Amino acid sequence: MTPQDEYAELDEAPPATPAATVVIFRNDPAGGPPQLLMVERSASMRFAGGAAVFPGGRVDAADYDLAATLATPGADEDTLADLAGRIAAVRETIEETGLVVGIDATVDHAEALAARAYLCEQGALGPVLERHGWTLKLDDLTYFARWRPKHRHMRIFDTRFYLADLGTGSVDLLVDETENTHLFWASAAGALELADSGKIMIIFPTRRNLERLARFASFAEARAHAEAIPARTITPSVEQRDGAAWLTIPADAGYPVTAEAMDSVARG
Repeated sequence: MTPQDEYAELDEAPPATPAATVVIFRNDPAGGPPQLLMVERSASMRFAGGAAVFPGGRVDAADYDLAATLATPGADEDTLADLAGRIAAVRETIEETGLVVGIDATVDHAEALAARAYLCEQGALGPVLERHGWTLKLDDLTYFARWRPKHRHMRIFDTRFYLADLGTGSVDLLVDETENTHLFWASAAGALELADSGKIMIIFPTRRNLERLARFASFAEARAHAEAIPARTITPSVEQRDGAAWLTIPADAGYPVTAEAMDSVARG
């Protein structure tokens, strides 16, 4: 199948699995640009196997159930989906990294370890919040982007991207050893350099988001940019340019690079 066939526009979008991911910032101990947490996925994973991505995963039914208890009466479907996405981002970050974001509390490493163990046992965030007396602070997550491809034969995720800031907070990390093999901090520009040198592999959405984030010297700058450009759904498509296929995204969605030759694109 050609790239054009794989990305060809369809009358109806194929079914997609709701997902959420969070770009976690921390201050660089050496005083350089802010660093981002990257998760290197196991090569055996069906989606993005071996790739370096941001923490995240699918939105579970329990995330929607918890979102329904937090939403104002009569909240629309998109509001509920956003709340569920934020909850999933908090949950997946604890599961995958041992870090706690989006919680209105100061959490030390020992408490984070206990919360992670209980989360793995329960499989949902609600019981963890109740046991630890935590309150969600979901406004700490800034809605940044939404990507929903239209592949014909690949697994599709409808992924909401959020930004969160650790500042100089706790950065003790844990690898979950099931889906991931390595966690590391790097500036956005540094992660792109690692990819270009072949030290890590990044897929098309991750590369575009790293390029976008590399322009900012602080979390505050990145957050202000995200708030100034409302997130829209990004659906890549293929264009022919000088006889070659290019994978493209809209030019007005806040991304400095909007196209890449298909022969260099890494896909999930």
